Amino acid sequence: MARSQDKIENMKLRQDYRNLWHSDLIGTVTADTPYCCISCLCGPCVSYMLRRRALYNDMSRYTCCAGYMPCSGRCGESKCPELCLATEVFLCFGNSVASTRFLLQDEFNIQTTQCDNCIIGFMFCLSQVACIFSIVACIVGSSELSEASQILSCCADMVYCTVCACMQTQHKLEMDKRDGVFGSQPMGVPPAQQMSRFDQPVPPQAGYPQSYPPPGQGYPPPGYPQH
Repeated sequence: MARSQDKIENMKLRQDYRNLWHSDLIGTVTADTPYCCISCLCGPCVSYMLRRRALYNDMSRYTCCAGYMPCSGRCGESKCPELCLATEVFLCFGNSVASTRFLLQDEFNIQTTQCDNCIIGFMFCLSQVACIFSIVACIVGSSELSEASQILSCCADMVYCTVCACMQTQHKLEMDKRDGVFGSQPMGVPPAQQMSRFDQPVPPQAGYPQSYPPPGQGYPPPGYPQH
């Protein structure tokens, strides 16, 4: 119970993050169109590569679902991290994308904009509605309702794949910025415990990399769009 309460408190602290993604979800399509297409066609492979990159290609840092799930640390990651990561991205693709997202947000104190939250929320709501329609169609046995549920499920799958592709492109662009691809100074590799602060306090003025200033000091940082 205490551990759950700590997680809730830490999630509330994340609402105070002041930095923004290098590109919002809508802008990723034009910011890196080829990568967005690749992410849509082969999402699990892209998720695998992005998690490795998020961990600075040091798989000794790897924990299942980046430490955000109850199974984290209990799947033999230390013995065979590559196999565990491959299993994660193929069997739990949605969780793998979300875990990489949380990892980057915690490392760089990045908030999710209201627009991004609306897009992600719409994706989840549509998936839930499609599931409910499918259950009702099975119970009622109506061919018309069954056909409608299949169309809705197809639309939900298309939205899910599209949003996940945009999210992964967003992660890639953020790591491009971190690694100096856009001409900025590359950031040093942080200690492993600094990358994911889910189970430790998040001081509002601490843990910011050099190019990510604390809240209230030069916000938004250079290179981030004004909102």
